[in-house]
Amino acid sequence: MVIRAKLGNVNAYEIKGRHIDWLEMEWYETRKRILHKKTCSGKSISFKFLSESPEITQGDILYQDEFIIIATEILPCDCMIIKPDTIFETASLCYEIGNKHLPLFFEDDSLLVPYEAPLFRLLTAQGYKVLRENRRLLKPLKTTVSPHSDQGGTSLFSKIMQLTTDL
Repeated sequence: MVIRAKLGNVNAYEIKGRHIDWLEMEWYETRKRILHKKTCSGKSISFKFLSESPEITQGDILYQDEFIIIATEILPCDCMIIKPDTIFETASLCYEIGNKHLPLFFEDDSLLVPYEAPLFRLLTAQGYKVLRENRRLLKPLKTTVSPHSDQGGTSLFSKIMQLTTDL
């Protein structure tokens, strides 16, 4: 079965007694434009989102007929949870994590990152309270910033730090 578009989400959809066949996905598979997987009942699914990234989320409906609905389930993974206390801490954490080109997620006033031992040790050594838990990474923190420096020679981090220290 080839999927080219999402049909909706189970949270805002009338199920009408149909069986939901879940397609389990890892967090890093949610932005793949071409992907081959099997649902929990064994149905083969192929994604072919050729024009743009699908940005699959928890409960997205990929297929439906009168008997079944095929919907996505994002699996929990080993991750780090950091709850910054100040805007300064948030800026510093985002800079450290972004500098390592790691994906960053935001939920309940906490930053979530897929677990990596070196980053865990670094952040712990810097004094941050870092928890390690199995969680679903559902809300990516979307950034639209330019490269590290502009024509004036100041970095984005320097500008953020200047703004937070002038308060």
